[in-house]
Amino acid sequence: MKLIADSGSTKTDWALVENGMVLGKFQTQGINPFHQDDATIITILQDELLPHLSTFNSPVLTLYFYGSGLREEQKLRMNALFKKTFSSGTIFLESDLLGAARALCGREEGIACILGTGANSCLYDGEKIVQNTPPLGYVLGDEGSGAVLGRLFMNAIFKDPQFVEIRELYMKETGLTMPLIINKVYREPLANRFLASTSSFIHQHLDNVLLRKLVKDNFRMFFQRNIVQYQRKDLSIQAVGSIAWYYQQEFRETVMEEGYQMGQILKTPIEGLIKYHQ
Repeated sequence: MKLIADSGSTKTDWALVENGMVLGKFQTQGINPFHQDDATIITILQDELLPHLSTFNSPVLTLYFYGSGLREEQKLRMNALFKKTFSSGTIFLESDLLGAARALCGREEGIACILGTGANSCLYDGEKIVQNTPPLGYVLGDEGSGAVLGRLFMNAIFKDPQFVEIRELYMKETGLTMPLIINKVYREPLANRFLASTSSFIHQHLDNVLLRKLVKDNFRMFFQRNIVQYQRKDLSIQAVGSIAWYYQQEFRETVMEEGYQMGQILKTPIEGLIKYHQ
């Protein structure tokens, strides 16, 4: 019995697999050891995960957990917490970026990208990550992400005269004002999620040429600041995440315009990870 997990800060997708067959899929809260203490993580595992597993007779023999915030110093801590939940079995803990690469590329060489609220990328040799441009977060980097798309959008509606009508429409639909936006970005927690939430409005009005250009400019910066460093235009670009998924056409166009080959796009990694671990 294998338990496979892909975890972000918001949610964790779990899949229970036995002899190549998927017995069940379920979700819990996200698990991120960088932001959560031990008690919170244990509570999620015991209250949200174990009730799903209790309906199956066989014990979990192997756990593959791919998560955000899983730096080397956090792996020992997470291993100890999982041992409290699963008394027996083998535990493998890896980053969400390696999970994305395995889900997208399998055992083939490629360039794997995460484009969601945040952004990341790597050069993958079919087994491990061999090069990674540091994403630096949405303040210093994260080009291509939902948070940076939101940052570009906010800058444009308040500073670019061409965006006056878009600004009025956005404020009418959301009920937001500039003071409220400033407060959400600079004084309230999780500003990156708030900025990324503008993607819903942008996607609804993607027929507007200014907004479509904003999306493509965001992707273009992602390539020029991150992907170009790998110097591997012979490899296909593969991506996972909500921003890549909902703006597939714009992303594919940018890939071709930047001189790369387009691979597959997945909304979430879990299906690809199930296939990888079969």
